[in-house]
This record gives sequence, C-alpha cells and structure tokens, in this order.
Amino acid sequence: MARRPKLIATDLDGTIVAHYGDITQRTIDTFKKAHAMGVEIFFVTGRPPRWMPEIKEAFGIGNAICGNGAMLYDLHNDKVLEEWLIPVDAQLETVTRLRKAIPQISFAVESHNYFHREKAYIPRWDVGLDNVGVDQIEEIITSPALKLLARCSQQELSSDEMLAIARIELEGVVTVTHSNPSDSLLEISALGVSKGLTLAKMAERLGIDAADCVSFGDNPNDFSMLQWCGRSFAMADGHPEGPLHAKGVAGPCEEDGVAIIIEQLLELPA
Repeated sequence: MARRPKLIATDLDGTIVAHYGDITQRTIDTFKKAHAMGVEIFFVTGRPPRWMPEIKEAFGIGNAICGNGAMLYDLHNDKVLEEWLIPVDAQLETVTRLRKAIPQISFAVESHNYFHREKAYIPRWDVGLDNVGVDQIEEIITSPALKLLARCSQQELSSDEMLAIARIELEGVVTVTHSNPSDSLLEISALGVSKGLTLAKMAERLGIDAADCVSFGDNPNDFSMLQWCGRSFAMADGHPEGPLHAKGVAGPCEEDGVAIIIEQLLELPA
C-alpha cells in the first residue's frame, strides 16, 4: 500500500516558483500542511543563499539545500551549516578546459556572499552586485567556490549543447549541469556534488529511506534528485528529458502541479 511520504524535496524556480517570480497561496498552504503533518520539507535549489529571503518569507518552514547541492543552509537563521566547495585547482582546470572546447565562453564564480564575473560575462541576475568585472576569471579564483558559472553571452550555443561538450571535457574534474534549456549557461559544482547526493545524505541523517522521499523538479540539475527518490515528478512544462529521470509527471508550475500531487499524497495513510 502506498503511504504518505516522510520527506518532500522540491526545486524552486520553474517548479513551485513561477518564471515571473510568484508562489501561489495554494502551494504555500500545501507545503505548510505537509509540514504540520510531520513531513520533512527540503527546498533544493541552484540558488545561493542571497536569493532565499523570499522563500523564508513565503513559507516560514523547511530546510534548504543551495548551490545545486553544494550547501546546507539554515533558511531561518541565515546561516551556512555545511559546504562542499570547488577547490581552486579544479576551478582553474575547468576554466582552462572549457576555454579550449568553447572559445566563446566566459565565466563567473560565486559563493554564498559574493559574485564575481569576467567583463565578457553578461549576467541575467545579480546585475549590479559586481558591475565592473575582471578581464580573466583566473585573477580572482583564489579560494574554494560554491559554484562556477560558464556562459555564452551571445547565446552561440544552447545550455544543452554546452552541457554535452562540458560533460566530456570535465569528466573527473567537476560536476556540470544546467537549469535552463533556453539559456546558454552551465552551472558547475565540486566533483560528486549534486542535489540528489546531498539530499540522500540529509535523508540518511534523518533515518529516512529513498522509498519514503518524494521530489519535484524541472531541469537537468534536478535529475539526480528525481532519480534518487522513491517517488518523483518531473514538471510537465520542464526540460523534455525530465520524465526519463522521474517516476511520474506533475502538471505545470503555473497550474499548481506540485501542490496538486502533494494534496493527493497527504491523503495517504502514514
């Protein structure tokens, strides 16, 4: 017999946060209800902590895994609890290899409290946080980083095309993924770091098996989490490969697809 999950993990943008930035009241109420029933809630995102205040304000509950699995973050006390960062040598090796493989590429590097970029890197977010830039990102790669970002600023290649190249070039060096098929951006983490592996680690600490976990996501950076959980749902309006990695499909974000599934799950016996 199917039972109520003990843990629900969800991506944010494109999954429960609409592309225009809103979270519906139905979604908020559903997650709060699950939490009140004793279900562990994890917001598992590529976002850095500086982009999390709206999630804290909207929900007031839950745990956060940021940076595509690179950070365990205390959402309510604004405190970094654990980090799994990219070593300096791996950052430099990544930059060297990708410059050769994709000559048009430019880079940015971020931690929980900073964002630095090359002048050629045109940011879509964090505009103004670092509005000068450096000529070569190697100038400021001096410490371990939460995430390395690689962009084709003129969109010469899609994110999927960049990812296909980078996975070959960076095998054994770092973990590479993306969160937007219509953009031209790679998100790079330390080798072995992913949403799925960090979520598995947190669930183990809570004594919860994969069979009792449910996850939701829409893009390649979510696929490891969708694969690991016993029940998982790719978003109907997400990356076309999502259903290959999940056990089911949820309705579109703008139609409260996640909330609808959770409402059904909460009807199951504990």
